[in-house]
Amino acid sequence: MTTKIIQLPIMHSGQNVIYANRAKRNVVRCGRRWGKTLMLTTIAENAAVKGKSVGIFTPESKQWAEPYDEIEEILQPIKKTSDRTKGKYRTSTKGKIDFWSVNDNFLAGRGRKYDIVLLDEAAFGKNGQLMEIWTKAIEPTMLTTSGTAWVFSTPFGNDPDNFFYQICNNKELEWKEFHAPTITNPYVPPDALEEYKRLCHPMVFRQEYLAEFVDWSGDCFFDLQKMFVNGLPVDYPTKCDGVYAVIDTAVKGGQEHDGTAVIYVAINKFYGQPLTILDWDIVQIDGAMLEHWIPSVFSRLDELAQMTKARYGNVGAFIEDAAAGSILIQQGKNRGWKTHAIDSKLTSEGKDSRAISVSGYFHQEKIKISQFAHDKQVQFKGVMKNHLLTQLTSFRIGDKLASKRADDLLDCAVYAMAIGVGNKGGI
Repeated sequence: MTTKIIQLPIMHSGQNVIYANRAKRNVVRCGRRWGKTLMLTTIAENAAVKGKSVGIFTPESKQWAEPYDEIEEILQPIKKTSDRTKGKYRTSTKGKIDFWSVNDNFLAGRGRKYDIVLLDEAAFGKNGQLMEIWTKAIEPTMLTTSGTAWVFSTPFGNDPDNFFYQICNNKELEWKEFHAPTITNPYVPPDALEEYKRLCHPMVFRQEYLAEFVDWSGDCFFDLQKMFVNGLPVDYPTKCDGVYAVIDTAVKGGQEHDGTAVIYVAINKFYGQPLTILDWDIVQIDGAMLEHWIPSVFSRLDELAQMTKARYGNVGAFIEDAAAGSILIQQGKNRGWKTHAIDSKLTSEGKDSRAISVSGYFHQEKIKISQFAHDKQVQFKGVMKNHLLTQLTSFRIGDKLASKRADDLLDCAVYAMAIGVGNKGGI
């Protein structure tokens, strides 16, 4: 009989302390880079080796891709069958691991039986819905096994309706909470963490690295003063590396006359101001007319490239690769326009997550606004005002009314920051 050796990952000291003090219902409130995915997969792998059944639940299917890959690699010697599309992994030891996404599946886990249930990124489950799915579908999977549950997440706002917030704060629900800020991972260098603290938005650091529940409701996330120099908007740069536009197209949700927004920026990688908002516009236009409108964007880019003496000139327009945007990108390539699709990793994130990802750049005051863009007013849907400033300064993380507010220019600004400055971590 051939002996097969499985080398499970070694958990760090912070993870071992939590595991040694585990209960039947465990919730781990952890900071970024603490190692929640490693702990989750190690628990799952250990159970599967022993022939137990495991259910792994995440808000969206893309969030269980990394755990699936790690589990498949570690358990390869005892792999019996696997089906990534269906989220199934079976071992020769009679172990079973199922993967579920819950945001659009009220039946996730229903009818199954698990010894261990693991929920990852729980703070990002839909408010109200995840608690219902837990109660009606997931928790019953452990009824006959007297199973153990683990919930992992970095906090996301201070919201009493959020499942993760509830199980951490409502002791009547009988979850054992473990607070695990990033620093409790001994492999994270303290000096590196201090550097992140210096560069991050303070509230982002509290939430993402100290793993605290932060109340964003009264905080202006994009403080206009950080876009000024000596309390004033800036002049156009006298030289820069290049200029580009970011376009948020209409007709994404079937509304033929929704807003189409564009922001023009100058970028400097090695000298001067890293990113300056030069101009913006928002129009109400039929989707079929967008291809006739976009030449005016390139004309304005050429003009701005000359005014700012851009070394690489007009770099082009970045457009979300969806609906009308996809059509514009393809038409642009066919006609020789410099149209670029915005990275899908960025567009697939939620609006709040995108804003947090660029908050470091903004907090470090790498983003400035020109006098022209600051003073500009445009009439849109019967209202004459500076729609860019209104959308930026009214944005709040976790705003439940966000879907009812115009956000076309806000999206453009956030995309422009992510494309033009630093790296995705905001450092």
